[in-house]
Amino acid sequence: MKSQSRVGAWTAIVVGSLYFLIPLIATFEFSLRMKRGEYSFEAYRVVLGDAHFQASFGYSILMALLTIVVGILLVVPTAYWVQLRMPKLRPVVEFITLLPLVIPAIVIVFGYLRMYNSSSILPLTGNERATDVLLVFGYVTLSLPYMYRAVDAGLRAVDVRSLTEAAECLGANWPTILFKVIFPNIRSGILSGAFLTFAVVIGEFTIASLLDRPAFGPYLQLIGANRAYEPSALAIIAFAITWASMGLIQVFGSARKTSRAPALAAQKL
Repeated sequence: MKSQSRVGAWTAIVVGSLYFLIPLIATFEFSLRMKRGEYSFEAYRVVLGDAHFQASFGYSILMALLTIVVGILLVVPTAYWVQLRMPKLRPVVEFITLLPLVIPAIVIVFGYLRMYNSSSILPLTGNERATDVLLVFGYVTLSLPYMYRAVDAGLRAVDVRSLTEAAECLGANWPTILFKVIFPNIRSGILSGAFLTFAVVIGEFTIASLLDRPAFGPYLQLIGANRAYEPSALAIIAFAITWASMGLIQVFGSARKTSRAPALAAQKL
């Protein structure tokens, strides 16, 4: 029975891997065929040398960094306060943070456009900088499920109440407790949420397109509609960025566990 279960498990792994890898390998192979009769990285050279690629990718990186900062400042205090003072509200907060997975992005952005158009009380579509702020708000909303769950998992892994009480006994105020006690102890969770947010923002198309912002997602769509080999190169680049983000989550998560191991052993002794 065990041998049969192992064969079944390995069969599922092999089939899943082939389902995932064959299209990826085919896309990579096609991206190397820009020059007739030979394999080359010409498509990658063209893409990386394109000024529009550099501008759109740099813009999306900036928006991703701003989204991460705003998301952390919004989610960490909220999740910390819910766990410390209002645990009964956890299901409500979790439900709210799941809404961006249920509500389509196009509905979210049309709601933003209706609420923050030039005739509203808080116009955010009148100029480029204000629209950038609205785009960051949209990205924070889209990344909320990932950021909240990563931070919440980090908070559950530590004794928040004991850390807070110890800091209060030493005379620390709330900002000090939050930024000097809580943040360092959930660093791996924050980094996980940050990398997931980065991956979401880099590939996002709907909100950036409808807000008419020069992000990487609309650039991918534009190139895909007008070129042959460059879209395949861009797909591989976007894939590499996404998986690099996932790999960094694992690296920082493992480093955090390793650094905590001596401390836990010392406590047991």
